[in-house]
Amino acid sequence: MDDNRFSRLDLKTPCYLVDQQRIEENCRILAGISERTGCKILLALKGFAMFSLFPLISKYLQGVCASGLLEARLGREEFNGEVHTFSPAFRQEEFARISELSDHIVFNSWPQFQRYGHLAKNCQIGLRINPEYSEVETLIYNPCAPGSRLGILAKDLQGKELTGIDGLHFHVMCEQGADTLERVLAKVEEKFGHLLPAMKWLNFGGGHHITRPGYELDLLCRLIKRFRDKYDLQIYLEPGEAIALNAGVLVASVLDLVHNEIEIAILDTSAEAHMPDVLAMPYRPELIGAKKPQELAHTYRLAGNTCLAGDVIGDYSFATPLQVGQKLVFTDMAHYTMVKNTTFNGIGLPTIAIFDNNTDSIKIIREFGYKDFRDRLS
Repeated sequence: MDDNRFSRLDLKTPCYLVDQQRIEENCRILAGISERTGCKILLALKGFAMFSLFPLISKYLQGVCASGLLEARLGREEFNGEVHTFSPAFRQEEFARISELSDHIVFNSWPQFQRYGHLAKNCQIGLRINPEYSEVETLIYNPCAPGSRLGILAKDLQGKELTGIDGLHFHVMCEQGADTLERVLAKVEEKFGHLLPAMKWLNFGGGHHITRPGYELDLLCRLIKRFRDKYDLQIYLEPGEAIALNAGVLVASVLDLVHNEIEIAILDTSAEAHMPDVLAMPYRPELIGAKKPQELAHTYRLAGNTCLAGDVIGDYSFATPLQVGQKLVFTDMAHYTMVKNTTFNGIGLPTIAIFDNNTDSIKIIREFGYKDFRDRLS
């Protein structure tokens, strides 16, 4: 999805437009890792949960990982595969149902395991560990930051009887390569290696940018095989972003052009409501046909259509002046958008559609309206 044809499509905006061929290409890369190493790869629903594509994805991946009851149910009902569920803390009234829906349940703390472990029926049980090492620089995304609530420290497992524990899980990466994983695994082995011979599986978590150009696939396979063979473990990976990386765009339209010391284009989309990681990360999404400020003749600040003063997507330059009604196409917008968007300020949710590269056709999957806004309120 690297050309400007999407800006010329007769498409109601805003719209998340997902390229099913690119999703399949990403899944084939991931399936190749499974074939080479025997590992199992799970779709992280927190990153990408477009269940209309689950029949396609489930041909290549072995299951999903969920973050609680609702995702576990979605995975069980819509995805033909395993369901692995982790939550920072489970709710008592939901746990029995989560147990019914899940193949693996991973506990975030020793007290949670003590409270609910014996209630997990027909599930394998895991503990999330914190190796106290991460190379994630943005603090909000660093699970190993000082004071983190995520994962059990090695010192807190000393002297514990681990009977009933089938595996260990860690998740300390974000958009990183196999070289980072290699250093992470050294810390995992240093702090928790003495526990691994008694385990059935080890889950490497997510944050693996496996489908990006230049990712070291051979190194990843060597790391998986080493842990698999050394400790006789089933290895799991649970990327979300890698499944949908570079597989979708957000098409928006210019609603108005205003001038206040700088040129500003107000769009029918929103960083706050439709692509919140732009503000939380923060980052500047790529835009087809645009460059960095001042590189081309006309520079604009692109802003969202909410009352939040900071609802700004970023500054971009264009070869020709923008026009009201013109479509703009933001790239890599399939992951962590649909799963995180809101109707803040009453702004409408973007349409969800699938683009078929083979036929240059679009299938509208879902359109949203007043009822979707109203029914999430009281």
